Amino acid sequence: MHSVVCIKQVPDSAQIRVHPVTNTIMRQGVPAIINPYDLFALEEALRLKDRHGGRVTVITMGPPQAEAALRKALSFGADEIILVTDKAFAGADTLATSFALASAIRKIHESHPVTMVFTGKQTIDGDTAQVGPGIAKRLDLQLLTYVSRVAEVDEAGGTITVERRAEGGVQVLRTALPCLVTMLEGSNEMRRGSLPDQLRAARHELTRWDRVAAGIEDVTRIGLKGSPTVVNKVFTPSPRAEKAEMVTVDSGRAADLAVELIARIGGRFPVVEAELARRAG
Repeated sequence: MHSVVCIKQVPDSAQIRVHPVTNTIMRQGVPAIINPYDLFALEEALRLKDRHGGRVTVITMGPPQAEAALRKALSFGADEIILVTDKAFAGADTLATSFALASAIRKIHESHPVTMVFTGKQTIDGDTAQVGPGIAKRLDLQLLTYVSRVAEVDEAGGTITVERRAEGGVQVLRTALPCLVTMLEGSNEMRRGSLPDQLRAARHELTRWDRVAAGIEDVTRIGLKGSPTVVNKVFTPSPRAEKAEMVTVDSGRAADLAVELIARIGGRFPVVEAELARRAG
């Protein structure tokens, strides 16, 4: 079994500021971290390796300093790390990013056939959740999103069974391999890297691919040329001036409090009141 995990080095969102004049994100002085959602994807791939054997390759597209994120992933137990970096990738949106990563994964598949691709459900800097599905579409992989648990992988039968969080409950899905899985937060807990893995991460020779090595010939599909998305403005939401309202009832009974809450909500939002009435019959 060969799992490829796509990660991204992102600025720590807790320390990001927005420039008051240009309305752009100020990244200077902000520490870079592995996208937290991607850690759940990496851990799940490592757990499958523990159970079924095989290898885990971690890949990222980014500037040269993204090497630190890859070495961190290697210290957790990954087998190989690949940095896809080229000035031609600068300014890529999710469409161009998914194209570049899909091309690189296709190149990896030529030497080591890929069974599964893992990503986090989204990144904390973009929050679009589009890159994973975009890769799956380009590689014609079965797509499993918002997965909370990989229940079973049947290599002989070529199937995977997962639990997927959905509105109102949990879906149990089974599909064919190969596939792409986007992992939910809280689905597992990242392991501590062993001392041998940490030493190996420091010494390991990083594989760097430019666009040519990644198998990309058409430069109009990467970077700014391949990015139709235009961000007009980035801003910090204004704090709400409305304060919380305290609701009490004389009886102190929970049922009476619920009735009072529903009445107040319905008074402010007639559409909600009509829907509740419809569901009540």
